[in-house]
Formats: sequence, structure tokens, C-alpha cells
Amino acid sequence: MNKSDAVAAMGPSTLLLPAWIKAALVANDRLKLYLSVLQAAATHADHPHSAVLDLTREMAAAGVEGQWLRDLPKAASRVDGDLLIPDLRRLALALADDLGTMARPLVDTADHDKDTKARVKHWVDWLRALCPEGQTTESLSPEGLRQLTSGKRGHGKHDGHGEPEDSLHLLVMDLHKQLNHLASSLSSEVIHGAHVWQLGPDDAPRVQAFMRGLNRTAPLKFDHPGLDTAATRDGQRLLLQNDIGTNDAHVLVVQVEGLNITMNYSDLHRPRFEFFQAVLAPFGAQWAETQSRVDAGLNEGQAYTFGTARFECADEAALLAALEGMGSRIVFLIDWNRARKRLLNFVGKGDAIGVLHEAARLDVGHMAWLKSGGEQLIFGAMQAAGESAFRIGDRLDGVLGPADAKAFLVEVMQMASKALLAGQPVALVADETRMLLAQRMRQRSTEFDLIEEHAAFCHALAQAVSDGLAHDVTAPSHEKEHKGEHHEGHAASKAADHLAKRAKVWERQADHLVMRAHEQAQRQRRWQPIARLLALSDDIADALEEAAFLIGLISEGHRHGWNAEVHRLLSALAQTVLSAMQEHIKALSIARQWSAKAGFACDTADSDAFLAASWHVLRSERECDEWLRQARRAILAAVKDPASLMLANDLAVTLELASDRLLAAGYALRDVVFNSAFNVALNQGGGNA
Repeated sequence: MNKSDAVAAMGPSTLLLPAWIKAALVANDRLKLYLSVLQAAATHADHPHSAVLDLTREMAAAGVEGQWLRDLPKAASRVDGDLLIPDLRRLALALADDLGTMARPLVDTADHDKDTKARVKHWVDWLRALCPEGQTTESLSPEGLRQLTSGKRGHGKHDGHGEPEDSLHLLVMDLHKQLNHLASSLSSEVIHGAHVWQLGPDDAPRVQAFMRGLNRTAPLKFDHPGLDTAATRDGQRLLLQNDIGTNDAHVLVVQVEGLNITMNYSDLHRPRFEFFQAVLAPFGAQWAETQSRVDAGLNEGQAYTFGTARFECADEAALLAALEGMGSRIVFLIDWNRARKRLLNFVGKGDAIGVLHEAARLDVGHMAWLKSGGEQLIFGAMQAAGESAFRIGDRLDGVLGPADAKAFLVEVMQMASKALLAGQPVALVADETRMLLAQRMRQRSTEFDLIEEHAAFCHALAQAVSDGLAHDVTAPSHEKEHKGEHHEGHAASKAADHLAKRAKVWERQADHLVMRAHEQAQRQRRWQPIARLLALSDDIADALEEAAFLIGLISEGHRHGWNAEVHRLLSALAQTVLSAMQEHIKALSIARQWSAKAGFACDTADSDAFLAASWHVLRSERECDEWLRQARRAILAAVKDPASLMLANDLAVTLELASDRLLAAGYALRDVVFNSAFNVALNQGGGNA
């Protein structure tokens, strides 16, 4: 007779509850290990050529020894759909024994739960009958595997006559949650909110550290249930438990022995499991390899993920810091999957998890956002922004861009958390969300990103054409050779060809930007002026690319009769176009700064600088008209070869055309700026502008 049996014979069973609960918690660890072994066996049987999971760390954490259990998965196979497992009877009996041990504090007391007792009896009988003694074949049907490992409720309801409610796995999770509540009711004292009993002399500071972290972030769950903590000592180990929330799979157990921490954690949602791994990484968590290889094909795609993390601490201070950090992260698991799904309305999967990571890092979490309306909060702000900003079917990251959308959602979570913690009404959170989105829309730079990127291609074209004429890349090889400069002439000809090819690439890239703006304009009316501006700007790129092409043709031996005056005037034309392009970019830069300010607000100096740049483009266009006339006179006077005459004139006309297109684009930019400023002033004035 063991000690607990002896005490049972001598007095009320309630005296045994602390010892029984300790034994039950240890049995819970073993039960989860056995179910993990069973899942690993099924995985290996389905994929016999894959590596077998190493369960050494999990076995050590559960205090289980035995080569038979370690070898069981790799010996499993499939026969006619059934799972053939050597030592299945031994595993089933171990499950039955530990299930009885785990349930004993709940079913062997005066106020026991009859329903729980019936469920436990059913499964103990089921497990003991699984492989009768003397039976040579130890196999498990697919339905039997599901009944043992399923984490999904609803496959069968308890009817009071021994039929199970769902799986053995679910029963184990239900028992664990009941044990937590029972342990809380038995605690002899409370340490910072943790129900504790029979602690060792050095345990209190460790419990305090865990609870210090837990209590620091616990307000972020608001009125959601969960985070109840219990602590006790089991031999050489301090045990800490937390029920996290209402989800059955969400109970974690922390074991502290010496300077080492072992944490067992299970989750029905693999992405949340990986999230928890990530948020614990800064505190030194080292996870067993098995956690990244759970077979999602089991349990109808709902297989829970069970893992063990180990923290190896250098000293007591490091151990306390790890416990505090661990405790502070638990609150961010509550309703995590619900928040992730709501965020998918606005951003992609990776960015949705990224938002939750950042909200946890900032210690604001997602619960305040959910309590304030969640996705409806964002939809309301998008609707308030109007059809000019969002139309039906638009996703937030499709309008703001992924980075800005993610930053906005994090900012909303910060604001919601701050407001609700301060006791402010949800209606205020909705108003502030609309204001935040309006500010984002004013600050966003997607339109000007496209405009400035297109202008950069135009500037590169103008610079290349101007440099090409300045360095006389039109001079053919034979002309240089006549002057004793054959090498230089060959290099110049190659440079002209290279210029034409580069110009073609830049012009095509500029075309793609115009197409992007056109697609946006079809979806959103506010993009229409931007698309028009880019279409006019693309005429600049077309003209400059044509000029580069003509330079390449001329360098192939079609500049007969050119003299210094012809070359000077064509170079002056190109230089004037380049100067106008630089002023246009200056105007764009000022316009972008205005767009980042509320309502295009700007000071007088900015306004003067914008107008000065715009007028410089106009003056440059007029200068190009005069340069064209002078160039034509010089070309007619000097060039007699028909082909050379035609190409020289075409080059001059094309350069002047680029200045005309620049002027048209400049006027379109003025319209964008002035119309935006007028519209905002009209709105701010309540329509009385």
C-alpha cells in the first residue's frame, strides 16, 4: 500500500486532495506524451520514409523512461487502413492507468461530478478492452485513432449511459481545466493572485516573478475569463499552471527545477503556437524539434500542436527574468485566432500575424480592438473616408499599401487599448479610428511614389541625351579616324548605341508605371488626376527616348556637314530640356511635402518655390522654341546631305517636343495641387468656401 492509499484508509479523502492533484498533474503530462507518441506513430506509418520524431525531451519533461515508448513510432505501419502498432496494448494500459490517476481528485470525492465520472469510466473501459490479453494483433482503426486524438467536439454527446462526449484528448483537456479550478479552491495562500499550496522555502520569489509578468499585462484581457494561476511543489520541481482562457486546449504547465524551466504547451491552432514560440524567443526559449512537425492531416486537419520549451538559466536572476517574461506574454494568446481572422479582411496572412506580433511587442495586445468592434471599426472608418478613397471590395492594404496598412492597424490597436484602459467609451474609439485613417490617407505617398519614380526615368533620359550630345557620341568612327582618333570614334559609336538601348529600357519601365496608375484610376476616382498627369508625363519619356534613338542613327554615319554651330545649338536644346526636367522634379518634391500635411497646408515660401519651379518650366519651353529656330537655320546652312539634314532636324524637333510635353505635365501637376487644396478648404469650411 502506498502512502496516499494508507491515508485514504485513515481519513476523509479531502485530506488527500493536494497529493492527488500533484499526481494528477504529472499524469496529465504523461497522457499528453502518450497521445503525441500515438500521433507520431500514425505520421510515420503514413510516411515511412520520413524521419521519426525525436521525443526524448518530451519524455524527460514528463518523467517517463522506457525504450519501448521511444521506439514505438518507427515500428508502426498501415495494414488495410488500420494502424498496426507493436506495444499498443502496453500504451493503452498506460493511458488507462494515468487517466484514472488524473481523474481521481475529481471523481473520488464526496462532491464528485457524475458526468465526468461516467466519461472517465467509459474511456478506462474502452482502453482496457482495446487489445485484450492474448490477442496477437495490436491494431487501431482510423475511427479508433480519431476517437483517441481528435480535438474537435461534436462527434458524439454524452447521454448519461457511458457514451463519450468526443475524444479522449478532449476529456484530458477538460480534466486539466477542472483540476486547475480545484487546485485554486484548495490553495492555502495567494501570492500576487496565484493560488499556491505546499511550496518550498525558495519557491515564493519564483512565483512572484511569474505573476509580476502576468499581472503587468493581464489588464489587456479586460473582462475575458482566463489567466487563473496555481502553483505547488512536486518533489524537486515547482509546478506553475495557467489556464490562459476558455479554450480547452489552452492550459500550460511550467516546471522549475534548479535553474532550468520546462514549459509544456498545446494549441489547436498551429499559427498561434508559432506565434507563442516567437514571442518567447527573446526570453531564451528553446523548443523541441517535434513542434515544427505536427501532422495536420490527423484529427481532420484540426490536430493540436503540443510542444515543450526549455529555458536554461545562468543564475537565479536570469531564471526570474525568464519567468516574468513568460508570464507577461500569455495574455496575448487569448482570442488570438479570432483577431487574426478579423485582420485578414484588411491585410494578408503574414501581415495579420505581423500586426499581432507588433501589438504584443508594444504591450497593447488585440483584445481592446476586438471589444471596440474589431473589423467593423475599420470598415466604418473606410466607409467614412468616402468612395473617393475606398470602393466596395477594396482591401485596406490595396489602397494604403501593405506597410502603411499594417502600421495603421497597429496604431488602432494602441489607441483602442489606451482608450479602454482609461475607461473611455467605444464610440470615442470609433471616432479616433476614423481620424487616424484620414491622417493616413493624407500622409500616404503611393501616388507621388509613382509620379516621382516616373519623373526619375524622364530625368535619366534627359540627362543621358544631354550628356550624349555634350560628349559628341554622334560622331561616326570614320570621322574620328580621319582626325587620327579611330579608337575614340569607335568608343563614341558604341556609346551612342548603348544610350539608345538604355533609353528604350527606361521608357518601357516608365510605361509600366502609367499602366499601374490607369488601373488604380479605374478602381478609385481620386486616382484619375494622377493617371492623367502620368499619361502626359509619359509623352516626355517617349520624346526623349526618340531623341536617344535618333542620336544612335546619326552616329551610324549620318552627320555629314555638321559643324560646331549645329552641335552647339542641339546641345543647348538638350541642356534646356534637362534644366526644365530638374525644375519639374523640384515642383513634384514640394507638392509631395504639401500632400503629407493636412489639407495641403503650406507656407508662403513653399508656395513661391512651387510657382517659381512651374514658371521656370514655362520659360524653358519658350527658350526651346527659340533654340529650335536657330538650330534649323544652322542645319540648313551647313548640312547638304538629305539623310543627315532630315535626322538633324528631327532631333531638334523631338527635343523641342519634349519641352512642350514637360509644360503640359507641369500644368497637370498644378491642377492636382490646386484642386486638392481647394477641396480640402471647402470641406474644412463646411461648404462655405
